[in-house]
Amino acid sequence: MSVITLFTGVYCHGEDVARTVGEELGYELANDSVVIGDAAKRFKIEENKFVRAITGKTSVFNKFTHERERSLACLKVALAKLLRGDNLLLAGFLSHLVPRDISHVLKVCLIADIKYRLSAALTMDGLTEKDALKRIHRDNESRVVWVEHVHNKRDPWAPELYDMLIPMDKHSVSSAAALIMENVRKDILRVTDQSKRAVEDFVLAAEVDLRLAREGHDVSISAKDGIVQVTINKHVLMLSSLEEELKELVGKVPGVRGVETRVGSGYYQTDIYRKFDFDMPLPSKVLLVDDEREFVETLSERLQMRDLGTAVVYGGDEALTFVDEEEPDVMVLDLKMPGVDGLEVLRRVKREHPNVEVIVLTGHGSKEIENLCMEMGASAYLEKPVDIDTLTSAMREAYARIKQRKE
Repeated sequence: MSVITLFTGVYCHGEDVARTVGEELGYELANDSVVIGDAAKRFKIEENKFVRAITGKTSVFNKFTHERERSLACLKVALAKLLRGDNLLLAGFLSHLVPRDISHVLKVCLIADIKYRLSAALTMDGLTEKDALKRIHRDNESRVVWVEHVHNKRDPWAPELYDMLIPMDKHSVSSAAALIMENVRKDILRVTDQSKRAVEDFVLAAEVDLRLAREGHDVSISAKDGIVQVTINKHVLMLSSLEEELKELVGKVPGVRGVETRVGSGYYQTDIYRKFDFDMPLPSKVLLVDDEREFVETLSERLQMRDLGTAVVYGGDEALTFVDEEEPDVMVLDLKMPGVDGLEVLRRVKREHPNVEVIVLTGHGSKEIENLCMEMGASAYLEKPVDIDTLTSAMREAYARIKQRKE
């Protein structure tokens, strides 16, 4: 039988509708957690990285780490192989990754107006109206960010993204389920040899995408009957050289019968193509914390010239918030700052995020303070002004410890 994908807003009874359809049709129910769990086992990657890739905002470090693209490439492989089966109902964010040319997939969206959703939140979870509105808006925002990333559209409920858009403020769970079941049985959604080949094309494109993402390339991939098309969306100075490298890598993926390269519309914009190097001995996620703005911004620029990914905050409170959201590899920390000082930041970071390596860089130090910082878990203690090579050497040593812990 055909496959159903289901994308819903919070408090639109998506789980109830999915369960009803699944029980009536004998469908296997799979959601984002199922696909993420499979990808985590398959690729030995922590599940929270996949969750952040689909539900969180893009990390400020992503242009240096390519982490989101690599995570999504892994998820596409897991999702594509799941689609080889039939009698499947896939619910969640990842439903948007299923290609349109797999013709036996019925794409469904459940949505309702804010008044209905607010009432459901108050009834189901007993939230205050303020907290309910906050949760609904936060949920909507995450869906906007995701759909914009996948489809380059700001409206996650845009009708053109789905085969069916069901307003739950006008339907009960049973009537919505009946409507889905009526449509999924139509001849146009029958599984055919052609639609099965489209699934295999998706599997192949996903495996190629993963291969290139792991090699540090950022391109778009599609496949048709074993012929893979690679689209380059950023300008590159030596296009022919890049095309040859891509063709060689893609040609090694089992199942590829041919490779075509082309430039997309983004190629003519100002972005420059950058291949990511994941074997660098230096960290790609460095947080600089210092209230001396001119100093720390200059330091950031100098480190980025050495291909280190850096972000800057100007105080202890900002640093703690940033680490909770992003968790850098290495933090370079000043001690004397207004508000939460560097020693308190060091203490809390090492307690709550022990894997973050902290290099203290201060202009107000002493031997006593140095000993205290090292006892609290700092990986190095440096005094201003610091030679940039000395600082990068300390970062290299800190990053080596991180990689050693992961082995």
